[in-house]
Amino acid sequence: MLKAEYQARGPVPQDVIDAVPLELPPITAGQALVKVLAAPINPSDVLTLTGEYGMLPPLPAIGGNEGVGEVLEVAADVTGLKPGQTVLLPVGCGTWRTHLIAEARQLIPLPSADPKQLAMLTVNPPTAYLMLKEFVDLQPGDWVIQNAANSGVGSYLIQLAKIRGLKTLNVVRRESAVAAVEAEGGDRVLVDGPDLPRRVREATGGAPVKLGIDAVGGASTDHLAACLSEGGVLVNYGRMSGEPCQVGASSLVFRDVTLKGFWLARWFRQASPQQQKQLFGELIQLIASGQLKARIAATYDISQIKDAVAAAAAGERDGKILLVP
Repeated sequence: MLKAEYQARGPVPQDVIDAVPLELPPITAGQALVKVLAAPINPSDVLTLTGEYGMLPPLPAIGGNEGVGEVLEVAADVTGLKPGQTVLLPVGCGTWRTHLIAEARQLIPLPSADPKQLAMLTVNPPTAYLMLKEFVDLQPGDWVIQNAANSGVGSYLIQLAKIRGLKTLNVVRRESAVAAVEAEGGDRVLVDGPDLPRRVREATGGAPVKLGIDAVGGASTDHLAACLSEGGVLVNYGRMSGEPCQVGASSLVFRDVTLKGFWLARWFRQASPQQQKQLFGELIQLIASGQLKARIAATYDISQIKDAVAAAAAGERDGKILLVP
């Protein structure tokens, strides 16, 4: 058994994490032993290793915030869970390992489906789903604009928007990313730049764009803001550029554009159990039915954690990096 553990944080994420032996005690009342089947490496995981994320676990820590596993053993008092079941692992439990012990009540049984796709259920799909739903009352036919459209969240947002009958304007930072986003079903794909508002108006025929989704920050935030119609809402959930969000006075003052932030961890803290159950119930069915999926760039074993983190931290890749113990 192995775990991917880090004792410190530093500017080069792959340098601070190592695959080390894992020893687990026997399970006790209410617990289950789980074999990890797949766990993704998200941008937030990389920022946690560098110390730049908004919420950092105490050290030493095991990496990974989401994943799926197979139940190997349950305590005698556990009901509703049995060996052989695929389960969603608890958020933030340190999923970059081969095995873990969890409270059985925290494990969510999953339908039969590709475990690699189910492993990405907890972070990116809810982020995309909630940003489309929580900020603006969108109707079928409405336009949404997003940057980082070739990211994991961007891909899910395109798919979820299409399911709802929404149209997407998808902004990327390099020409080489255009084809992949078009293949995902993006209605329009544009390379970012100062003239983005003009090209957006041409693409939409001047139709209003009520919602913008920003993961980049810096000048890219301002480019999206300038594309929104009067009273539009711009939601930021990341800063891939490493720069703070910039929004010009012309958007804020003359067109009443609002800039808001979204952090999934906060939503989970504030949402009721019923709201969370409804969210996961819908997303699980979409993934199990194949309506919602993510591109996978490569898979790695836990023993290859340094290479896996380096690949996830690299700028140009087509799809998600997953650990498949």
